[in-house]
Amino acid sequence: MARLPVGIRFIIAFSRDQWYRAFTFVLTFLLYTSFHLSRKPISIVKGELHKQCAAGDEPEPRFSGRSSSSRHGPTHWLLDNETDCGWAPFDKNNYQQLLGALDYSFLCAYAIGMYLSGIIGERLPIRYYLTFGMLASGAFTALFGVGYFYNIHSLGFYVMTQILNGLVQTTGWPSVVTCLSNWFGKGRRGLIMGIWNSHTSVGNILGSLIAGYWVSTCWGLSFIVPGAIVAAMGIVCFLFLIEHPKDIKCSSTLPTHSKVSENGINRFRLQKQTAHTEKNGPLDPELQCLLLSDGKSPLHPSHIVVLPGDSSGSMAAISFTGALRIPGVIEFSLCLLFAKLVSYTFLFWLPLYITSVDHLDAKKAGELSTLFDVGGIFGGILAGVISDRLEKRASTCGLMLLLAAPTLYVFSSVSKMGLEATIAMLLLSGALVSGPYALITTAVSADLGTHKSLKGNSHALSTVTAIIDGTGSVGAALGPLLAGLISPSGWSNVFYMLMFADACALLFLIRLIHKELSCPGPAAGIQAPLKEH
Repeated sequence: MARLPVGIRFIIAFSRDQWYRAFTFVLTFLLYTSFHLSRKPISIVKGELHKQCAAGDEPEPRFSGRSSSSRHGPTHWLLDNETDCGWAPFDKNNYQQLLGALDYSFLCAYAIGMYLSGIIGERLPIRYYLTFGMLASGAFTALFGVGYFYNIHSLGFYVMTQILNGLVQTTGWPSVVTCLSNWFGKGRRGLIMGIWNSHTSVGNILGSLIAGYWVSTCWGLSFIVPGAIVAAMGIVCFLFLIEHPKDIKCSSTLPTHSKVSENGINRFRLQKQTAHTEKNGPLDPELQCLLLSDGKSPLHPSHIVVLPGDSSGSMAAISFTGALRIPGVIEFSLCLLFAKLVSYTFLFWLPLYITSVDHLDAKKAGELSTLFDVGGIFGGILAGVISDRLEKRASTCGLMLLLAAPTLYVFSSVSKMGLEATIAMLLLSGALVSGPYALITTAVSADLGTHKSLKGNSHALSTVTAIIDGTGSVGAALGPLLAGLISPSGWSNVFYMLMFADACALLFLIRLIHKELSCPGPAAGIQAPLKEH
């Protein structure tokens, strides 16, 4: 008999459930990558919406700030005109406040909508809800770029487009986190979600490169192309997303549930059933679940009964106040508010800062800013690995926040010394700033959303995720707004504001860190209750 080809041997080396888990991991990664890809263009285009005029020149938007004739030629044809200060109305002296208003309108709508999104998402099929959000987000992202081709100079048009886009983008995060948590248990959640959460940085990098390709010639395409990508991924979501293992009667649904049950979704029901049906030995249920999930032990019939017996779908969705009473939700939510303030200030203002300090054009500044997101990828994975090893989520976040504040101070000082120093500090700052943000929005949210106090209510995860990320989005809205107000007085003051925000984020974790360090065992504030028998 001929030996099987290497490719076929690779395929059959993994079980059916492992392939479905890998597929869900990759699909949700790509879906949320496209969301972040569509958020990045506004930061890249800022340098084109406003250009530095020569001293003493008055902006004349109708003449030079892309008149109707400019639509038929690249931007650089107009550079000899010293009154070309950008695209009206962003060509005025108060351009930083106007550009900050665009950021604030998007992020404020996102923050408000996020609180509602989790509650709505728990009551609708995830696949339909997420598909609608992606299609709508693609449309509103592209609509911003349409303003270029139709020569629209109304601030209200761009602000309203940002508001609508912010609202529909809230469908994304609670949906993908809930879906991924349905498929993956707690075992190595920090590592798995740390890797998965790199979609934020990957999306930012791709968004920067795509937007930067057209920013100097036709910035409208910097929005239309990402919008088309988000809409296309919405169609992919509708065709392929599997919300829950039980939807396909996956043979390993139970091992996946077993892991999730450690966190509260099916925990008590599974352990009770195991206690009645296992008569041959005192094998620990959690150990048995881990063996099953690794494919090293055959599936026992007693576990197969759990799926039909799963009544979590009949439980009422948790209330907003009920989710707030889960231990740790308030502390991590407030910590994320300040951590996300720092992260989104970099997201929306970093390219303009690089343009001002290193005197690069918008395209090169956008490309250089991607190094911050490259650092963010490593920071998110590192935070997940450390928190899994120590089993102390709050302490891991606290350590990275403690190191981030002085790093930002060094960044503000050495970035003026040259391009090489800027590159090094972008990578380091990205890792330390994005690490806590990534850990809280993924592994911590999933831990809290499946807390023991929920008594198996699987409907809580989306609401808890929305509360934590929604509170963080308040900070995300404030950060770029404050940067727009403070930056005219000097970029150093913006960095002082970011350092103060990092200190506040650390302050809100002090109680949980003290509890973790004073109590033996894993993450006293979050994870330890999940492992009680």
